[in-house]
Amino acid sequence: MTELLSDAKIVIIGGGIVGASTAYHLGKMGYSDTVLIERGKLTSGTTFHAAGLVGQLRSNANITQLLGYSVDLYKTLEAETGQATGWKMNGGLRLACNQERWTEVKRQATTAHSFGLDMQLLTPKEAQDLWPMMNVDDVVGAAFLPTDGQANPSDITLSLAKGARMKGVTIMEDTEVLEVLVEDGKITGVLTNKGRISCEKVVNCCGQWARQEAKKVGVNVPLVSVEHQYMITEKIEGITPDLPTLRDPDRLTYYKEDVGGLVMGGYEPNGIPWAVKGFPEKFHFSLLDSNWDHFEQLMELALGRVPALESAGVRELINGPESFTPDGNFILGEAPELKNYFVGAGFNAFGIAAGGGAGMALAEWVVNGEPPYDLWPADIRRFGQAHFDTDWVRKRTLEAYGKHYTMAWPFEEHKTGRPNRRSPLYDRLKEQGACFGEKLGWERPNWFAKKRQEPKDIYSFERQNWFENVGEEHRATREAVTVFDQSSFAKFKIVGPDAEKALSWICANDVSKKTGSLIYTQMLNDRGGVECDLTVVRLAKDAFYIVTGTGYATHDFDWIKRNIPEGLNAHLVDVTSGFAVLSVMGPNARKLLQKITEDKLDNDNFPFGSMRTIGIAGAPVMALRVTYVGELGWELHIPTEFAASVFESLSKAGEEVGLRNAGYRAIESLRLEKGYRAWASDIGPDHTPVEAGMSWACKLKGDMAFKGRSALEAQIKNGVKKRLCCFTVDDPNVVLLGRETIYRNGQRVGWLTSAGYGFTVEKNIGYGYVRCKDGVDMAYLKSGSYQLEVGTELFGCSIQFKPLYDPEMQKIKQ
Repeated sequence: MTELLSDAKIVIIGGGIVGASTAYHLGKMGYSDTVLIERGKLTSGTTFHAAGLVGQLRSNANITQLLGYSVDLYKTLEAETGQATGWKMNGGLRLACNQERWTEVKRQATTAHSFGLDMQLLTPKEAQDLWPMMNVDDVVGAAFLPTDGQANPSDITLSLAKGARMKGVTIMEDTEVLEVLVEDGKITGVLTNKGRISCEKVVNCCGQWARQEAKKVGVNVPLVSVEHQYMITEKIEGITPDLPTLRDPDRLTYYKEDVGGLVMGGYEPNGIPWAVKGFPEKFHFSLLDSNWDHFEQLMELALGRVPALESAGVRELINGPESFTPDGNFILGEAPELKNYFVGAGFNAFGIAAGGGAGMALAEWVVNGEPPYDLWPADIRRFGQAHFDTDWVRKRTLEAYGKHYTMAWPFEEHKTGRPNRRSPLYDRLKEQGACFGEKLGWERPNWFAKKRQEPKDIYSFERQNWFENVGEEHRATREAVTVFDQSSFAKFKIVGPDAEKALSWICANDVSKKTGSLIYTQMLNDRGGVECDLTVVRLAKDAFYIVTGTGYATHDFDWIKRNIPEGLNAHLVDVTSGFAVLSVMGPNARKLLQKITEDKLDNDNFPFGSMRTIGIAGAPVMALRVTYVGELGWELHIPTEFAASVFESLSKAGEEVGLRNAGYRAIESLRLEKGYRAWASDIGPDHTPVEAGMSWACKLKGDMAFKGRSALEAQIKNGVKKRLCCFTVDDPNVVLLGRETIYRNGQRVGWLTSAGYGFTVEKNIGYGYVRCKDGVDMAYLKSGSYQLEVGTELFGCSIQFKPLYDPEMQKIKQ
């Protein structure tokens, strides 16, 4: 046994800004028995060469809140520790140089207003007044966020480290972690080149080395290294210390003041991967050779914006590799593969902006077992099987790197690494005009092209080219019958003599039903927040089948597995690949299915909320009578090898009843009309069933205990401060996309969590939480007058208290 060097509770590996911030916050929480280990010196990995821009606005409210926390921390850190940080709140400018970019910027400004940020829209002249050195001949407008700023990355990291030491945290430099020690699935310590440190928890903050370090203990961290360059100039006349940071996305470049000169860098479309064959030894405080040929494309774009660069002296062209991820968001959280192994990495060149907040969130995650608020866009569990192959990750990551400053179109899909995971029907649906989207590696039909129409998305902030196609698929579902290939659903089985007992604790709804019952349920955290939103089918006394969304496969499996009470004999298995799923939906669904099965499908023999195994085309099909579109329908869960035969049988019989293919964009339109909630937008860990109007799906009438019950009971007793509401806008020219700001009687009260167009009701539909610190009840909601801010313009809207679509009202017979 190696000599025991120290006895700690938590070990952080990596001394960059995120590791130092995590150590600082753990110390602040009283966890002085924390050790931070850095194999070189603090900041010697990628932090020391970061550019240091600190922006706040992201498309997600909580990620924006996390970045805002960084700003608040950096304001006060120097005074607390006595260590300089180089923090300046000099504001941030973002330019728009064409009408489409201006539309994007205006929508970003609305998002900022939704999240409480003061983003101001400026004319080109007003922008130039703030940044006199730039040419504005091509500028349409600009946005200014006064609370953005910049920092010195090394100084701010050393300040965080000093703060951590002041709170009792141990920091060990020039110490290499050789191995994370794991016994029987539990972390017991780390082995270093100086000895062994016992611990219960490990936090991987290794930056671009995080993937290779995590792989040693079987944890997948999908990131790769990409070369990133920026230029530092000599002093330029007219550059003042209070100059705002500047982002010029149409020219792919950014700028910040640096001792009277400028830092200028950017994101070229043809990024260069680094360390493809592995990392060099002892890459501390190290840079790559300057690549002027590659940087020239950015330099040419920058000269058109800042002509003074042409004659400015160049101090240095920094080429420092950094870690980037396949979706451009960073990676936080507890690894699903190993309990008590946490990750904070993959910061996509905004690690300084995120560092303060990410360290806070990681520290709370380590201590409390969950983040301070929903951080799903950064959660490590958003990844899955498609992200284990490094070559695939690199292709997708280089695409994301190249899109860093390109237009963020609504409904935009990635192109690289496709197709990857395919349904057995992929080729058939492609031949029939499917335009596919991708989620967690799965190819999924978004919509179907007509004859002589190319199945390709044409992006716009207006109605896109598929709008009419989706409208036809929507109406076919309402009026006849459609088939959706939903084979990408994540599917699990939980088996064992204690399966019911385990699910009864984890599920908010009652799963103790007879065999063949189908139960729609949420799974809650202790605050009552919705961690999972899924369907449970009872297969037998000791077996259940669970169906959840494609993108939540890793997350939901991990949540269920971790929350099976200790000592119960219940085992969770992922069976996703074993079953294809065809959803047959519409008033003619029964008529169609009855043509191809001898099993009885009438209400008496096959009621809503039940499962039966039926025979179709020689296949044993688990038929689930359930709907997410508001029509009569069945999900057909088919052993994968039978999927093609069942589809052929459906297609042939469907000719007489108007069957047509439909895709996921029609599902979204249909579910909005019916008021069905979507996890990760309308509901999530920060929203309870009471707030979302879903307490009807919770077993609150009896005395059955379940996780989160006490939180719901307290809300029912004391009231809530936010409620999910539906809003409609009649103006057909308005395009709702989500994140539009909700105003009640002229006061900002929230934002839309999801939005779209309802083709049956012919209205724009949006859902969002109306918030009030004094409480929100029905009287409060009904007494208000509402508007939505869309691209900085206000539009009148109506609040709705019932589902917009009712089959009886539409006189559609089932």
